Amino acid sequence: MGRLPSGEARGGAPPRWLSGALGAFLFLALAAAGEKEHRVRQACDTCRGITERFSQGLTDTAKKNFGGGNTAWEEKTLSKYESSEIRLVEIIENLCDSSNFECNNMVEEHEEHIETWWFKWKKKSPDLFKWLCIETIEVCCPAGTHGPDCVACRGGSERPCHGNGNCAGDGTRGGDGSCRCKREYQGEFCLDCSDGYYNSHRNDTHSVCTACHDSCKTCSGATNTDCKECKEGWTRNEDACVDVDECAVEESPCSTDQFCLNTEGSFSCKACDRSCLGCTGEGTSKCKNCVPGYEMKDENCTDVDECTSSEKVCVRENEDCVNTAGGYKCVCSEGFQDEDGSCVATVKGDALLLTEEETPANVSSSDAHEEL
Repeated sequence: MGRLPSGEARGGAPPRWLSGALGAFLFLALAAAGEKEHRVRQACDTCRGITERFSQGLTDTAKKNFGGGNTAWEEKTLSKYESSEIRLVEIIENLCDSSNFECNNMVEEHEEHIETWWFKWKKKSPDLFKWLCIETIEVCCPAGTHGPDCVACRGGSERPCHGNGNCAGDGTRGGDGSCRCKREYQGEFCLDCSDGYYNSHRNDTHSVCTACHDSCKTCSGATNTDCKECKEGWTRNEDACVDVDECAVEESPCSTDQFCLNTEGSFSCKACDRSCLGCTGEGTSKCKNCVPGYEMKDENCTDVDECTSSEKVCVRENEDCVNTAGGYKCVCSEGFQDEDGSCVATVKGDALLLTEEETPANVSSSDAHEEL
């Protein structure tokens, strides 16, 4: 008997090397499937865009180069232009932006089909999207169908997913037809209600899901007495779900510099006033205690003016005290500046000059000099 690879045992879990290879294979397979689905959906979107721009081209060229006044001549000439190759070429030239590779590639590949429709099928099959995209090159499906054979979506092609969701692959040659329900609905056919909603109408083919009361996780009706389960933040009181006041507990759920504000089904934490050392609400009147620099007066935390205290707080010479919210600062008096921790006089120019006020008004400059 051949030896098993290292680490492999008879029975039990697969060896690590096999699990890794299998995982990589599944990942690549899923990636390939996703890429294929994307290409299928893109092909339909591209074809739809081409036919929509073709329709716009028909409108833009409906009466091009006419309107000169000779009605009989115009009608005769216009009838020729209406189905002419010249008009077709003008429309085709404007079907794609120059940078749109998928569009240009599809037009180039299927230009003969477009010409065939223009000259032979336009009157019998005026819907170019249906003739080209669905029936001829088969990149799209009729609405409400999907897949290579355009089979009906779940819930039927008339009302896929019973009108309460989207069919995977709807209108394309891809998808598996499964329902992707709107938020209110769930289940294979989108007939059941999601948590937070209840059936206000229901039969075999129709379902209307309406929002429960805010307090209900699940319910059977519209009020808080119809809750089957209460949402988090709510509690059952007798026959109804009522709000839990998270702020009413002895130990606040908020930090020491915040106060608790109850809301329906929840709560929020708000910052205390800057003057508070702990608080029960908003503002200076809700402080439990005051932070340093404030004091309690008339049940409010009020700023302490340290500059008016009996004990001088700014002790350097030529220095003033300036009160601030919750504190104070020491600054040099006017005419002085801080140098190396001392307040020294501010000097203007190279020397202090004698002002006019210091010179006697009745003494001339020559008199002053003689006295010197």
